[in-house]
Amino acid sequence: MRFLVDECTGTSVASWLRNQEHEVFSVFEQWRGASDDAILEKCHLENYILITSDKDFGEMVFRNQKVHCGVILVRCEPNIFTKRIEVLGKLIQNFSEDLQNNFIVVTNDKVRIVAL
Repeated sequence: MRFLVDECTGTSVASWLRNQEHEVFSVFEQWRGASDDAILEKCHLENYILITSDKDFGEMVFRNQKVHCGVILVRCEPNIFTKRIEVLGKLIQNFSEDLQNNFIVVTNDKVRIVAL
């Protein structure tokens, strides 16, 4: 799969995804300071699923009707990289076919998939 890892999500998540043999673009490593609009546009144009902890992307997708190829909003406690990796691992293992073109909120114990 192709993932774009937002700056706020961290390089540890990007590295873990690469180790899982996914194609990864890391905003922190490759495009620091990019705007949310530019990130979402890159995801759409280059077929990346966005992984973020930034709730602003929900507003962009739902209220502003921005196009995308899939958004995963990670909301876990504690909000540390090991917990993000844990919840993303479970998500990818159990819901890999649902990631493309959906808005997904993943927490410690729940996955909410909103088809768009």
